[in-house]
Amino acid sequence: MLNDYGYVDTDTKKQGLPTVNYEKGNFYIHSLAAGYYLLNTPKDQISVITYYSPLGFDPDDSHNSQMKSLDKRDGTLMAGMAVTHKERWGVIRASLAGDTLDNSNGVVGDVAFLYPIKAGKLRITPGVGAVYNNGNQNDYYYGISQAEARRSNFSAYSAGESWSPYVELSANYQFSDHWYATALLRAVRLGSEITDSPMVDKDISSQVLLGGGYRF
Repeated sequence: MLNDYGYVDTDTKKQGLPTVNYEKGNFYIHSLAAGYYLLNTPKDQISVITYYSPLGFDPDDSHNSQMKSLDKRDGTLMAGMAVTHKERWGVIRASLAGDTLDNSNGVVGDVAFLYPIKAGKLRITPGVGAVYNNGNQNDYYYGISQAEARRSNFSAYSAGESWSPYVELSANYQFSDHWYATALLRAVRLGSEITDSPMVDKDISSQVLLGGGYRF
C-alpha cells in the first residue's frame, strides 16, 4: 500500500499489509476491514464495521526541519456502520465511523457511486465519492497546537470539518477458482480545511493498493 497524505516534504508512506478476504455466515473480513451483516440481500447490505485507518504523520518521514519538530499522528482503529445498495445502473456505498482508540476522537464519513464492469475474469470498478472529516479528525491530523507552533515556527492552526471529493478505480482478476489479484487507485481533492494547514502543500492526496490472495 502506498499513501500520500499531502504533508509538506514527506515521503509517500509505504506499508506492507495483509490482504484477507473471508466470509462465514454474517461475519466477513475484507482487506483492512471486518464487519457483521445486519442485513444481507442481493440488493441491500447493512453492516457493523471496524477497520484500520493508516492515516498518520511521522516527523522522521519528513525532509523539512519545521515538520520534524511537530508531534507524531498515529493511525487508528475505526468502528461504525456501512450501507450498500446495488442496482443494474450501479452501486451506492456509504459509511460512517469513529475513532475507537482516542487518538483523534474523530468521525469519518464516506459516500460513493460505483459502476462495476465485468469482462471475463477481470472486474473493473470506477467510482466517484466524497469523504467527510469532522473537526476533531482534521484537527488531530492537520492542526498545529500552540506548543508545536513555538517549536516549529509554523503558525498555530485549528482545522474544522471538511468534505473531500475523490475518484477511484479498482480492479480484480480471478486467475482460478481460488487465486486472485486486486488493485485500487484513489485520488482525493483535499478540502480547504485541510489544505489551509501549514502542514500540507498538496491539493491532492493519493492511495495505491496492490495485492492478491487465495479464496478458500
